[in-house]
Amino acid sequence: MKPRQIAEISSLAAILLLTGCDNQQQATQSNSSASTEPAATEPEYRPVGQGTTAGDWDAYGAEIGSTKYTPLDQINADNISDLEIVWRRPALDEYYVTMNPRQRYSNTWNAAPVVKNGVAYVTNGVGLVEAFDPGTGETIWVQEPPGGAEGLPGAPTRGIAYWSDGNEERIIVQRGTYLTALNAATGQPYPDFGEDGLVDLQLMPPEFERYRWGGVPMVVRDVIVLGQSMSDTFDVKEAYRGDVHAFNVRSGEHLWTFNTIPQEGQFGTDTWQDRSWSFTGHAPVWALFSADEELGMIYMPISSSTNDMYGGHRIGDNLFSQSIVAVDVETGDRIWHYQTVHHGLWDYDPPAAPILMDITVDGREIKAVTQLTKQAFAFVFDRETGEPVWEIEERPVPQSEVPGEVTSPTQPFPTKPAAFDRQGATEDNLIDFTPELRAEALEIFSNYVTGPVFTPPSIASDTGTQGTIQLPGSQGGADVQGAAFDPQTGYLYIPSITSPFVADILPGDPDETNLAYTKGSRRWVAGPRGLPLFKPPYGRITAINMNTGDHVWMVPNGDGPIDNPAIVHLDLEKLGVPGRPTPLLTGSLLFLGEGFTNQRPGGRIPFDMPVEIATNSGGPWFRAYDKETGDTVWEIELEAGTTSPPISYLHEGEQYVLVAIGDREHSPEMLAFKLPVQN
Repeated sequence: MKPRQIAEISSLAAILLLTGCDNQQQATQSNSSASTEPAATEPEYRPVGQGTTAGDWDAYGAEIGSTKYTPLDQINADNISDLEIVWRRPALDEYYVTMNPRQRYSNTWNAAPVVKNGVAYVTNGVGLVEAFDPGTGETIWVQEPPGGAEGLPGAPTRGIAYWSDGNEERIIVQRGTYLTALNAATGQPYPDFGEDGLVDLQLMPPEFERYRWGGVPMVVRDVIVLGQSMSDTFDVKEAYRGDVHAFNVRSGEHLWTFNTIPQEGQFGTDTWQDRSWSFTGHAPVWALFSADEELGMIYMPISSSTNDMYGGHRIGDNLFSQSIVAVDVETGDRIWHYQTVHHGLWDYDPPAAPILMDITVDGREIKAVTQLTKQAFAFVFDRETGEPVWEIEERPVPQSEVPGEVTSPTQPFPTKPAAFDRQGATEDNLIDFTPELRAEALEIFSNYVTGPVFTPPSIASDTGTQGTIQLPGSQGGADVQGAAFDPQTGYLYIPSITSPFVADILPGDPDETNLAYTKGSRRWVAGPRGLPLFKPPYGRITAINMNTGDHVWMVPNGDGPIDNPAIVHLDLEKLGVPGRPTPLLTGSLLFLGEGFTNQRPGGRIPFDMPVEIATNSGGPWFRAYDKETGDTVWEIELEAGTTSPPISYLHEGEQYVLVAIGDREHSPEMLAFKLPVQN
C-alpha cells in the first residue's frame, strides 16, 4: 500500500530549496539586473550529522543534528579499564546553598553540559546556568537568580544553547516563563535582550495555563526556537495550542509562531472535523528540536493533542499532532511534514529530537533525518524534501468500540528499518520462563483488552475488562533519550524499553467535564510473582545499519530480575532494565548507563510492582560497549543511576567523559571520568 500521508512542499519552500535563498535574498535576486551592488557572500555553515566539533561538545545532542557523537577515541577498549573518576560537581553550586540553605531541587539532574573554548556551561538543579572548568569541575561563574534568594526556586531544564559571532559568545537559557541571553565570559545578562534582559514567553491567553518547558533552546543562524511542556490529558475539550515560537538571538524580538494545531485558513484544518481545530489544544514540542543550518530548516517532533486517549470530539487525522514537521527557520513556514500516528489515542508521541544523518542507500547519497517513536519505529526521510527513504505502508489496525470514537482505519508502518522493540499485547509476547509462569501470565492477560500495536484504549469496568494493555507503553519503545548515530559507519544505536501500560478510559462526569470519556488509571501492569508480564529484554540497545536499514545486533542493557525467586534457578543471562538512559557515542565506544534508580511504587505504578521492573527505573551501572558487536568492554557500579546524557570532550589534551547521577537517597552530582596521567 502507498503512504496515505505524503510530504507536501509549499511553492515558496520549493523555491528556497532549489535556490538556497531566504525570502529577503529571493527579493534581491529578482531585481539583480538593476543592481550594481556586489553579491553578498553566503555564510559558511558547519555540516550537520557529523558529530560535535572535535574536542568540544557543541549542543545538548553533541550538535544541532542530535547525533550524540564525538570522534574522540583517546579512551578506547585497550585502556578503558584504567578509567577513573577525577572530580565531582553537585547539582547546585555552594553559592546558591549559602543564599538559601533550605533550597530544594530535583534529584534527577537531566541537563547536558555544553563545552566550548575551554569552558563548560550547564543548567543546575533549579534551572540557572553555571559555568565551570571542564578539567577540574571548579566554578567560573554562576547566573544570579532574578530577585535574589526569592527568585532561586525553579525547575530544572535539559540545558543551554551556545551562540557566537566573531568574538561575541552568548549562552541562551529558558527558565520558567522567561528567555535570557548571558555573556559567556561573565554570566551577566544582556540588558538590551528583550526588556531588561528578559523575554516574556507567556504568549498564550491568561485564562490558559502558564508557559513552561523542560527542553533546550535551539539556535540556528540567528534564530532561537522554543517548544513547550503541556499536559495532554486535560479533562475538558478546550485547551490552548502548544505553539512553537522563535526569537532573534541578539534582540530577543519575537520573529514567528508555528501553530502546532492549524488555525483558520491554514493548511491542515480539514483534518479536524466540525472545526475541532478551533478548541482542541496542546500538541506541543515537549521534547527537543534538531536543525540543518545550511538548509535553514528546523525539524519539530510534535506530540499529542487533547485528550490523548479519547478523541470523539476531534474526529479526523488531527494534523500536526504526532508528526515530524520541517519549517523554514527564517519564517516558520512549513516546508514538509509527516504524521506518524493518525488521530492519536495511545500517547505515541515522537518523543526525541530527530536525528540528522548522511547515508548512502542503494548507491544514492541522501541527506536524511530519522524520527524515533514510542511505538518503536524509526521513520527515515530525505530531510530536504520529506520523501521516505524506504516505503511506509498504511496498514489496517484494530478499531475502537468506544461510543463516539472514530479511529483511523490505517496507521503508517515503515518497511525499513524493522521495529526495534517488542510490539503488541499478544499471547506470543507473554513470558514463558516456565509453564507455570506462562499460565499465570495468561490469567492476568484475560482481564484486559489485548491485541497488536494500535489496539485502541477501552472502557474500564467492574464487570468487564480493566482497559487495554498497550505495548509499547506510553514511555516507549524510544523516548526522550533518543539514539546516537555514527557518521563513520552509518550505524544508529537505539536504547529502548519493553514495558506495558494500561490504556483505560472512563465515562465523563457531566458535572466535571464536557468530554464523553476521560482517562482512567493509566497504570503500569505487572506479571506473575513480581516479574514482568512480557518477554525480555526489558531494556535493550539495538544497532541498525542506516545505509541498508538492517538490524546489526541487539543486546540487553542491565541484568534485570534474574534473581527473582521464580526464575533464579534458571541461571538466566541479562534480561535488561526499563530505565531511560541516553547514549554517548565516541570514535571507538558506545557509553550508556541504566537510567534513574530507586523509583518507588505509587501513582501509576502499583504498590505490588517491584521497583526493578517499574517503567523508568534503571540501575547504578555505567557501561561502555563495543560498537561493532554490542559486547560490554567496561562497566562501573556508581552510587546511583545515570540521570543526564553523557558527554565527552578534550581538555588540555586529555579526553573526559561526564555524566550525572542521582536518586531519592543520593544527592544529584556530575562525575568526570579520565585516564590517569602517564608518567
